[in-house]
Amino acid sequence: MIVSRALGAPGEEQPTQVSSQHNAGARGRRPAVFRMAEWDANLDHIIPSSVLPPLWAKLLVGFVSLVCFARSYDGDFVFDDSEAIVNNKDLRAETPLGDLWHHDFWGNRLSSNTSHKSYRPLTVLTFRMNYYLSGGFHPVSFHVVNILLHSGVSVLLVDVFSVLFGGLQYTSKGRRLNLAPRSSLLAALLFAVHPVHTECVAAVVGCADLLAALFFLLSFLGYCKALKETNKEGTHSTFWVLLSILLGAVAMLCKEQGITVLGLNAVFDILVIGKLNVLEMVRKVLRKDKSLENTGVLRTEGLLFRMSLLALGGTGVLYVRWKIMGTGPPAFTEVDNPASFASSMLVRAVNYNYYYSLNAWLLLCPWWLCFDWSMGCIPLIKSAGDWRAVALAALWFCLIGLIRQALCSEDSHKRRILTLGLGFLIIPFLPASNLFFRVGFVVAERVLYLPSAGYCVLLTFGFGVLSKHTKKKKLIAAFVLGILFINTLRCVIRSGAWRSEEQLFRSALSVCPLNAKVHYNVGKNLADKGNQTAAIRYYREAVRLNPKYVHAMNNLGNILKERNELQEAEELLSLAVQIQPDFAAAWMNLGIVQNSLKRFQAAEQSYRTAIKHRRKYPDCYYNLGRLYADLNRHVDALNAWRNATVLKPEHSLAWNNMIILLDNTGNLAQAEAVGREALALIPNDHSLMFSLANVLGKSQKYKESEALFLKAIKAQPNTASYHGNLAVLYHRWGHLDLAKKHYEISLRLDPMASGTKENYGLLRRKLEQMQKKNV
Repeated sequence: MIVSRALGAPGEEQPTQVSSQHNAGARGRRPAVFRMAEWDANLDHIIPSSVLPPLWAKLLVGFVSLVCFARSYDGDFVFDDSEAIVNNKDLRAETPLGDLWHHDFWGNRLSSNTSHKSYRPLTVLTFRMNYYLSGGFHPVSFHVVNILLHSGVSVLLVDVFSVLFGGLQYTSKGRRLNLAPRSSLLAALLFAVHPVHTECVAAVVGCADLLAALFFLLSFLGYCKALKETNKEGTHSTFWVLLSILLGAVAMLCKEQGITVLGLNAVFDILVIGKLNVLEMVRKVLRKDKSLENTGVLRTEGLLFRMSLLALGGTGVLYVRWKIMGTGPPAFTEVDNPASFASSMLVRAVNYNYYYSLNAWLLLCPWWLCFDWSMGCIPLIKSAGDWRAVALAALWFCLIGLIRQALCSEDSHKRRILTLGLGFLIIPFLPASNLFFRVGFVVAERVLYLPSAGYCVLLTFGFGVLSKHTKKKKLIAAFVLGILFINTLRCVIRSGAWRSEEQLFRSALSVCPLNAKVHYNVGKNLADKGNQTAAIRYYREAVRLNPKYVHAMNNLGNILKERNELQEAEELLSLAVQIQPDFAAAWMNLGIVQNSLKRFQAAEQSYRTAIKHRRKYPDCYYNLGRLYADLNRHVDALNAWRNATVLKPEHSLAWNNMIILLDNTGNLAQAEAVGREALALIPNDHSLMFSLANVLGKSQKYKESEALFLKAIKAQPNTASYHGNLAVLYHRWGHLDLAKKHYEISLRLDPMASGTKENYGLLRRKLEQMQKKNV
């Protein structure tokens, strides 16, 4: 016989043992333990008893979660991964670890005006560890970590769901019982296979959501541990309460919504552990019942102490985070979140609620998934006649019904399940709701990772209700298994879409055809692969959908510039800087186009404006140097290129141009010094070897020049100019046979090289003359 103690408020029936007999109390009243067991038994036709032992249940959930997302293990770094991982200097060893605590998720200083204030140092630290242990930017190791984290979260949810469905029941030895093994297993399986999780698992940046969820759940379970009854009712473990708060802080340092676990813990304590019946309290207030003063939950000193700890802990953590981040809010634009920029409060409220309904729909029917939902993907609701307003009514009809049952039901078991289900659904979503501050997105699948746990609780509860009130249990079982299978299949397919940017971006075209960013990203991917004609088509569509899309204008202008369509390129880039005057990249590209059009004064002004808006802009200094070189302003050109190399020591083009300009102006000693300085910084750059070798050859340092030419040729054996200039060196040096050999190689690689032809002709005549003399 297993002795069990249940946490509850005075007046609630407290079972002392698990028995097969019903309590002999009033008609229809049975101990909570039996009601839970009876409720869980409603799912016996769906979940076989063979998988109910805790170990087998967790192994099954872990295995299923791995199957769903295993396909993403060898994917590339896609979308936001490039900025957060590949281009993030905080992952590299040369960045001090202390900088992680002052930088945002993308490696920018939190004090910067461009920072999004996404403060997740512990997530960045895991990226850095992964980078170090795997020996570089190898996507496989990052993806494997994400898959394992999702599997761990899914397994941990078996324990969490057992509390939500079965309550806190303990054996005489203090071991917590799982009184709802079928419900907790089914809910965990529904969570493990939900396709809306694909973004978090398949995108490396989703590690932030996974880590936050892990510590969120550990914090909740720690709080449950704190409420484990000892000798008398109302006692708790202060250590576990404090540990729960600490785990909540750790979750927040992984991602912002992690701190919401403290709110969930408070709801759990007041409404579930304290068994506060809101309906009963309202009735007493309306009747002015004096017994309200004796309500147990209001007089429990332990509860007040725990609430004080949660409030003080949460406030302290948020204050420290606020001090580190600074007081300035993140800077978002209208295209990121159009509703938040609407002038009418009513329009904002209506569209926010429509966004909530879309999130609910993604949980209910996760078939239409997209990597980005901004930039016109979801047009604003601006009139009462918009049919989409029906979605708002449906959402609040369901929510109000659930909340009413959660707070006012006479059945404490139903109250607990619905309260915690809604708590998990709503509370972690609050930071993304636009209620407290503006967020930088319209809909984001990643923010539904934790809320989906609440959805799985409510769905499992619904299946239990259906099973209880229908005789067609096999049909319900088939429906549930069908959902699990279809969602698993959808996860596998969607994971494949996240393996490369091309597949990811193209998959969004059918979901959000009005999203300018989708067309922009497809165009950018095509341009990176050299398909400029197709890229132009998508860039033009992006600009058509969003006439103020300056990044699309900039990229389209660049391609047109390369295709020598300079007039249209100038028009696009001029419009881009007119729309966004501080767009430094567009100013620089406009300068390049103006330089090509021989409008040198306007080009110089554009370069100067770009540098004004971005002071550390080595590429712009490089292009400014080219302009000065075209104008024969050699000193200014050298100064501009020197600035480029100071800002970016590995800027090979700037080094090369300095060497060539000094060489062409006869400053061989200075050219040699610059060349040696450059090679010391970039020792494997074959173009620098080639330029310095030319200088050394003119200075009659033939042996050293030869060595550099040969190293350059080893790196790039099919470059005609390398062989041609080495042949010139041998020609001067008197090694005519070697000169002849490399002239011939150079001409095979580039038969149209006139200079090489001329030099080869001179060499052949010289060899013929020598041959005649010998004869």
